[in-house]
Amino acid sequence: MSNPPPDPTEEEVLGKAYDARLARRLLRYAWPYRGVIVASLALLMADGALQLVGPLLTRHVIDVAVPARDSRDIARSALLFATTLLAQFACSYGETVLTARLGQRVMHDLRTQLFAHLQRLPVAFFHRNPVGRLVTRVTADVESLNELFTSGVVAGLGDLFTLLAISILMLVVDWRLALAAFVVIPFVVLASNVFRVRVREAYRAIRTRLARINAFLQERLSGVRVVQLFGRESEEARRFDRLNADHLDAHLKSITVYALYFPIIELLTTVAIAIILVTGAARVDVGTMTVGTVAAFLQLVRRFFEPLQDLSDKYNTLQQAMAASERIFGLLDEPNGRRESGDGGTRGGAERLGTPVSRPPTPVSIEFQGVWFAYPSSRSSATSPEQHEPQWVLRDVSFTARPGQTLAIVGHTGAGKTTIINLLLRFYEAQRGRILVNGVDVRTIPVEEVRRVIGYVQQDIFLFAGDIASNIRLSAPLPLDEVRRAAERVGADRIVQRLPGGYDYELGERGSSVSVGERQLLSFARAIAADPAVLVLDEATSAVDSEIEGEIQRALAELMRGRTTIAIAHRLSTIRDADEILVMHHGEVRERGTHRDLLEHDGLYARLWRLQRGVARGA
Repeated sequence: MSNPPPDPTEEEVLGKAYDARLARRLLRYAWPYRGVIVASLALLMADGALQLVGPLLTRHVIDVAVPARDSRDIARSALLFATTLLAQFACSYGETVLTARLGQRVMHDLRTQLFAHLQRLPVAFFHRNPVGRLVTRVTADVESLNELFTSGVVAGLGDLFTLLAISILMLVVDWRLALAAFVVIPFVVLASNVFRVRVREAYRAIRTRLARINAFLQERLSGVRVVQLFGRESEEARRFDRLNADHLDAHLKSITVYALYFPIIELLTTVAIAIILVTGAARVDVGTMTVGTVAAFLQLVRRFFEPLQDLSDKYNTLQQAMAASERIFGLLDEPNGRRESGDGGTRGGAERLGTPVSRPPTPVSIEFQGVWFAYPSSRSSATSPEQHEPQWVLRDVSFTARPGQTLAIVGHTGAGKTTIINLLLRFYEAQRGRILVNGVDVRTIPVEEVRRVIGYVQQDIFLFAGDIASNIRLSAPLPLDEVRRAAERVGADRIVQRLPGGYDYELGERGSSVSVGERQLLSFARAIAADPAVLVLDEATSAVDSEIEGEIQRALAELMRGRTTIAIAHRLSTIRDADEILVMHHGEVRERGTHRDLLEHDGLYARLWRLQRGVARGA
C-alpha cells in the first residue's frame, strides 16, 4: 500500500541551531552593509561598558562621599551618572536604528532575489507547491532573518560582551561574593535549555499552521465566485475557523512557555540577590566588606542576569533563522530549468545537443519529432513495478508548422492539445523526442528567446491589476501609439474608448473590471503588440460574441500572413481554412490533413464535425 502524500503545508523538521554553511550564505547578504554591523557592535560594546559606571559610582558615593559628607563629590557623581544614562540612551538609539536598517536592507535584497527566482521556476514546481506556502517563504521566513539581524546576532554579541565585562568586574571587586552570585547559573542554564526546546516546537507548530492558513486563504479568495455560487460561505468559514483556532492554540502554547520562563529567571535572580544580601551582611558585620560594595553587587547581579536571559531568547532567534534560511536557500537552489549551455537542463534522458544560439530569425518553423511526455507523478515510490511506466499524455507526436501556414490541433478534452503548447513554450520538457525551432533543438536555445518569438493567446486570460496600456505592452516598452495600433488591429480599441480614461483605465485584479470577451480581445492585442514570429491561439475566440469573432477572424487573416500559426480549437468552424489539421486522441495524432480531406476520410474529425453541426442546428 502506498504511503499518503505529505502535507504540502507541513514545515520541515527544524535543523540544528547553528549551521556554518548557512551562516556563510547569510553573511553574503550582510557583507555589503558591514560598515553598519561594525558601527552597531561598537555602540553595543560602548553601552555594555557604560553599564559598569553606575555600580562603581554607587560604591564610591556610599563608601566615600557620604561618610565624608562631601556634597560636591555626591553632586559630581550624580552628574556623571546622568551623563552616563544619556550616553547609554544615545548608544541604544543608534544601535536600534542601525540594526533595523541592516535587517530591512537584507530583507529587501533577499525578497527581491526570491521573487525574481520564483518567476523563473518551471510551471511544474508550482504544481507541487501551493502558493500559500511560497508566500510564507517570502514573508514569514524572511521576517525571521530580519529578527536575526535586528535583535539576534548583533545584539547577541553585545550581550556576550556585557556579560563578560560584568563578570570580570564582579570578580575584580570581590571574587568571593561573585562566586556566591554565580551559584544559580546552572539553574538558569537548565531553565534556558528547556525553554529553547519548548519554544522551538511551538514556533514550528505556528509556522505550519500559518502556512495552512495562507494556502487556504489564497485558494478560497481566488475561487470566491465558486464559493458564493454554491453557497459554501458558512462551510468555508467553519473550516477557516478550525485552521485559525489551531493557529491560536499554537500561539497560546508559545505564550505559556514564555510566561513560565521569564518568571523562573526572575525568581533565580531574586535568589542570587538574597544570597548576596545574606553573605554580604555577614561580611559587613565583621568589617571585611563595605556597604557600598554590597550595593554595587546588587546592581551588577541585576545587570548580569539581563543579558543572560536575553541570550537564551537570542539563541532561539538564531535557531529559527537557521531553519528559515534552510527553507529559503532550498527554494533559491531549486533549479529553474533555464541553463543555457549544452546540458540544457534536459530531463528524462533527453539527448544533449549543440550550443546556445541566438534568437531564431523570422520566419520560424516549428517541428515535433517523436515527442513523448508524461506529467511528473505525485505517487509514492512504494508503487508496484508494473506501475513504473509513466502515464503518457503525448505518444510519439510528430508534425511540422511552417512559416505562413496555420496548423490547427483539435480533439476531445484531455487529448493533449494544450500539453503540446506547454512543451513548445518550455513550461515542461519532453522525456523523449525533440522539438525543433528552425531546425535547432529548443533545449539549446535560451528559454527567453524561445518565448520572445511566440505570441500566446490563452483561453484562460490573465490580466494584471494596472492600466490597460501596461497590460498590452507586457512584452516590450512600446510607445502608446504602437499600443493603440495593436488594439486597433484586433478591434480592442472600441472597448478601450468606452472606458473612462481610455488606455489609462485601471483594471481590477485579474482584469475583473471588464468582461471575459473584452479580456480576450485585450490579451490578443497584447500578443500582437510583440509582433511575434509565431502565433499560438488556444481557443482564442471562445468567449467573444459572433460579431467580435468575425472581426478577429478578419484581423487574423492579415496578421497570420508570413507567420507560423498554431491554433487549438474546440469549435471546428474557426479552423476550416487551416493548412493542416491534427486530430488528437489519447495523446496520439490519429488523423491529419485539411478540413476537406478529413471530412472525406470520415473518421474522428468527421464525427466531431457532424456532432457540432448537429448541436448547432438543434440550438
